[in-house]
Amino acid sequence: MDREQSVQHFLDLLKKSRRGNFKIYIGMIAGVGKTYRMLQEAHELLRSGIDVQVGYVETHGRVETEALVEGLPLIPRRRSFYKGKEVEEMDLQAILNIHPEVVIVDELAHTNIEGSKNEKRWQDVSDILEAGISVIPAVNIQHLEGLNEDVQDITGIEIKERIPDSVLEQADEVVHVNREYSKNCMLERNRYLVDHTACLLAVYNGEWRGGTAMTVRYAKKLRREVIILKPV
Repeated sequence: MDREQSVQHFLDLLKKSRRGNFKIYIGMIAGVGKTYRMLQEAHELLRSGIDVQVGYVETHGRVETEALVEGLPLIPRRRSFYKGKEVEEMDLQAILNIHPEVVIVDELAHTNIEGSKNEKRWQDVSDILEAGISVIPAVNIQHLEGLNEDVQDITGIEIKERIPDSVLEQADEVVHVNREYSKNCMLERNRYLVDHTACLLAVYNGEWRGGTAMTVRYAKKLRREVIILKPV
């Protein structure tokens, strides 16, 4: 199914159900284009006359993704102070009050701050769906509960933000975003691993250029412990 057929299929689903429809963009690793594809669909739905609004999106500073946010209605985030600093969260109540036909929700596995109605964002999404609002979220596959042990065995990193496999099973449509290679996807993967660990162990020959060099510099910038093993 190509993208136009996929969008039309989702439009058909919107007309059939009182409960919101649920379409998930899922990727193998960070940087493969989940959020980009999700925002592309939002524009296509908007042009089709659907009331689609952005509940929460994380661009990670990618210029091309930020450009796609422009022109889409944004539901203001909820600002709170947590542990001495201001943080922004998706505003569940605002989404329910505004009640768009479709809402875009990024970072499905996110853990909400203390004091929120729900502990997890996927639980917020469940409330939105029950209110009759369709949701298009994005998530990386390593956040699935059923794959957690496999991911930890491969990477040595425990993924603490998880979603139950049942969330994926409830989706009306799942779009796997992993078929096209992005020149930055491996670097995004490495940065993700650094972001979620306290120590980087790298086989590194000291060259300035290359993915390993960029990852080592990134880890040092974040003040992670870096252990270098010289290749033999």
